[in-house]
Amino acid sequence: MKSPTRKECDVASPFDDEEGIFLVVVNDENQHSLWPDWREVPAGWRTVSGPDSRQNCLAYIERNWTDLRPASLVTAEQPAAGAL
Repeated sequence: MKSPTRKECDVASPFDDEEGIFLVVVNDENQHSLWPDWREVPAGWRTVSGPDSRQNCLAYIERNWTDLRPASLVTAEQPAAGAL
C-alpha cells in the first residue's frame, strides 16, 4: 500500500478527489464501491477494476452494478426449482 500524496490528504474526502486514482472493489453481496488506490482494500472486499481514474471507475460501476439488491436478497427472491 502506498502513502497518500499531500494533495490526497488535502481533499475533504478521498472519494471526492476528481484527480485521484481509484479501484473498484466488490464484496460478497456484489455491492460495488469506489476505493482510493492508496488505501488498503478492506477485509471482505476484492478489487475488480483499476487502478484507474475516478471517472473510469465510476463508469465501470455504472456498467456492471445493474442490480443494486444484495446478492443474498436476489437469491432469496428467486423461485425454488420446480415451483410454479
